Amino acid sequence: MTVSPTVAPCLPAPFREGIERHARRVREDWDGRHLLHGMPPRPGAVMVNTNDYLALARHPRIVKAMTETLTADGNDTLMSGAFLSGDHPQLRLEADLARHMGAPAGILCQSGWAANTGLLQALVRPGMPVYIDMLAHMSLWEGARTAGAALHRFRHNDPAHLRRRLTDHGSGIILVDSVYSTDGSICPLTQTTDLAQEFGCVLVVDESHSLGTHGDHGEGMTRTAGLNGRVHFQTASLSKAFAGRAGFIAACEEAFTGYFKMRSHPAVFSSTLLPHDIAGLVETLSVIREDTWRRARLAEITARVRDELTGAGLDLHGSASHIVALTAGDERRTMALRDALEQRGVFGSVFCPPATPRTRSLIRLSLHAALTDAQVAHLITTCLDPSLPLPRLGR
Repeated sequence: MTVSPTVAPCLPAPFREGIERHARRVREDWDGRHLLHGMPPRPGAVMVNTNDYLALARHPRIVKAMTETLTADGNDTLMSGAFLSGDHPQLRLEADLARHMGAPAGILCQSGWAANTGLLQALVRPGMPVYIDMLAHMSLWEGARTAGAALHRFRHNDPAHLRRRLTDHGSGIILVDSVYSTDGSICPLTQTTDLAQEFGCVLVVDESHSLGTHGDHGEGMTRTAGLNGRVHFQTASLSKAFAGRAGFIAACEEAFTGYFKMRSHPAVFSSTLLPHDIAGLVETLSVIREDTWRRARLAEITARVRDELTGAGLDLHGSASHIVALTAGDERRTMALRDALEQRGVFGSVFCPPATPRTRSLIRLSLHAALTDAQVAHLITTCLDPSLPLPRLGR
């Protein structure tokens, strides 16, 4: 039987409010275009719109490990990770990643989102104080909210404000990112850890944008700063420098892993990683440890871009990492900036609500180790073009 296509909206009117609001946003605020969808890149364009910071997405060793495992094992592990035991490859990888980050134990999750929301579900009791940096990743906010926490936000990278919050509300859980994904700023980790210890708090550090890129062997900022044993949990999305599809929790004690796998709903009620995902991550960890030149190249590119842009008076809003944010203002101005960059062959990522406030959308440039000197020079020249709608310091 042939089914005629639906002409009228299929959802009842009360459920269409959000859809209609989005349609008005596209029609009125974006002039019928899409804020996130610009022009297609031409050959030779400078692509700084992914999180593949170490340029590993097409690494032949990693691709080979994944394809060989997929051919041999298919999608063999379609079950919750709570069922895994013994010498399973995923459990071995969990131990290896934990050692890499300087932690006693680790847990692989389906994504960074599942890691953060599941961790907070396992930790938070209803009404427990949770202190969260204003720019912390949305998965931390969501995890705390759904767990019923008493949320207390503190000003971004402001230990003095965090201290006042802790003094007012007492011991709880502190949530921060090591590198913040919207503007590339870096958490004052030592001061935050000192406050957590002073007030008897659990500290959770999201290392999604520093794992692989920071440290002699890519071990992340917590271990590099010598804070293992004082930071209780490090979490990470492995879709950044690891160019994979998983999340990870580095835990302060081994006993927590068994509890988490029976308590966290994302862990209990979702299938675990597939064999080729595990094989790819095993090989990726080896490459990240061995290829120290990738971090060195990324650091060289990052220093050059930040130094030249800030030296010319461009406001990078505190970026101290390989993430560079260009802020033009509202969504309409951001769309104009996106168009101007893409016309000049530079393709970043648009960040807009719900990732940013409505009045502060931005273009994020994600620098990576595969950029050539010529591409870096073109990126800098483009960003410093005086015709671009970008604010300068002092203006």
